Amino acid sequence: MASKHLINSPTTLVIESLEGLCLLNPELRLDRDARVLYRPLSSTPHQRVALICGGGSGHEPAHAAFVGRGLLAAAVCGNVFASPSGKQVRRGVELVHPAQTEGEDGKGTLIIVKNYTGDVLNFGLAKEALSSHGVNPVRFITVGDDVAVPRSRITLVGRRGLAGTVLLYKIAGALAAQGASLDSVESVAQHVADNLVTIGVATGHSHVPGTERGKDVLAEDEIEVGMGIHNEPGVLRLRGEQGNPPALSTIMPRLIGMLIVSEKDDPERGWVNFENGTDVVLMVNNLGGLSPLELSAVSLEATKVIQQRGLNIKRVLCGTYMSSLGMPGFSLTLLKLPSTNATKEPSQNTLLSLLDTPAEAPGWGWVSGQPPVPLSSQLTSSTSSTSHKSTSASRNTETNQAKQVLEAIRKACNALIQAEPELTRMDTVAGDGDCGLTLKAGAQGVISLLGNEIDGSSLPSACIAIAGVAEDKMGGTSGGLYSIFFSALAQGLNLPSSSWSSALQHALTKLYTYTRARPPSRTLVDPLDAFVASLSQSSAVDYRAAVARAEEATLATKGMQAKAGRAVYSGTEGDADAEEMDPGAWGVVVLLQALVGK
Repeated sequence: MASKHLINSPTTLVIESLEGLCLLNPELRLDRDARVLYRPLSSTPHQRVALICGGGSGHEPAHAAFVGRGLLAAAVCGNVFASPSGKQVRRGVELVHPAQTEGEDGKGTLIIVKNYTGDVLNFGLAKEALSSHGVNPVRFITVGDDVAVPRSRITLVGRRGLAGTVLLYKIAGALAAQGASLDSVESVAQHVADNLVTIGVATGHSHVPGTERGKDVLAEDEIEVGMGIHNEPGVLRLRGEQGNPPALSTIMPRLIGMLIVSEKDDPERGWVNFENGTDVVLMVNNLGGLSPLELSAVSLEATKVIQQRGLNIKRVLCGTYMSSLGMPGFSLTLLKLPSTNATKEPSQNTLLSLLDTPAEAPGWGWVSGQPPVPLSSQLTSSTSSTSHKSTSASRNTETNQAKQVLEAIRKACNALIQAEPELTRMDTVAGDGDCGLTLKAGAQGVISLLGNEIDGSSLPSACIAIAGVAEDKMGGTSGGLYSIFFSALAQGLNLPSSSWSSALQHALTKLYTYTRARPPSRTLVDPLDAFVASLSQSSAVDYRAAVARAEEATLATKGMQAKAGRAVYSGTEGDADAEEMDPGAWGVVVLLQALVGK
């Protein structure tokens, strides 16, 4: 649970956030006392309906960042995870309610709230008070799209409102911006609300600024299905293997199953009937603590499973729409669309058109306006035309020398794979934590090519293949350095009267033309240079002695101030993180030790 926040004070955070949104859009106005962010309808005189929403803060960009042209007219904001008062809501309606003139109809305000007791009570209280004072008409829609909590537990309160509410904002807001009447906007909004389902999953709680840090309720390998956006307990916990949470491919079929199950098959959770061939909109929502890298992978896995279940995805939306501060998790929302031959309004084309219409609000991101296409049509081959594959004529894997080379390479790769946890731990202390995984990826890539591109019968070809793996599978600085070194080693082995010593020296010289790192630098060149120098300076080739020199050079990186690599930017000489050996240097030693059988 992340419990550190970059703020001035918990007591001023909400109002400062609203003031910050005003900076993004000069059309917006803020009533500081009522904490209402709004856009006067006078800027769009043809618009007859004002959409107003709100609730507790902490779910940004919902609700305030959706105030803008083509979306909401106003958002009323309470404290973090707490509903605004009825007085605040009344002020919000007063600020945007379109004035009626004699003979006019179709104007009014539509209040949209998530189905939580405090929100329903306070927004409902405001509606009734305004109606009793002649502010009419004001309509009210409650959204409950959660499918996690079973019917038997929510007999009185109904389903919770989750991220699907944002689809309602967008579709109803776009329709209102076109000048539609209150009846039309309400009807479309209610249709959307009736056809939404959402399920959430998280690996831990969010932390409310200004409160004490609570205990983590989930183990490192656990996730919780149905955890609420206010840290309410979920309905199911799932565990992974080897200390990691379960893979997306494991949990996604279960999540999608909970979304689309029929009431007949599951009376507790079947809320919307998704028949085979149903057209849907998919929204993948970040609950606040998930990286965009992970969120895109979630989108891919969700799309695969939904299509496998026989549904047609017409739009995919992915981003942060309704968070729970920094909760590490995501939610999935499906909106069931009318069939293309349905005669009742709204039509599928109408809903998709309203969803696709651009909106001028910072919380609303880009939408492609097209359904996803088969992924195979978007993938291209990156097979290098310079790939050097061994041919049957040059391959001679049955020779003893080839077998010895293959075995040495295999041992070195397995040693790197086994060393990954320790290398990762070392790099987590002194770097960005990816060293072990990078070397492991390279080692696994080499193993997959053993006996094919890497057959041991041609050492230069083997080096070229290893260089290709380093470039493709490892990437980053380490991948580049290894790739250059092995490519240059292949060149050195092809030189006249070459030896291992001369070829290694050739490779190191080539490497130094592309990196400024020189020993001592607290990088992988420290042991590499020591190993090559030991072989070059000795008349008798002694690989074990050369490896010992590499080990000494790596041990010397303890407490050393880095002169190259990312470690340059963190820590100073004598810092605790510098008391670890450089993980990249130790990776070279692990590799060399395995190659010489030490």
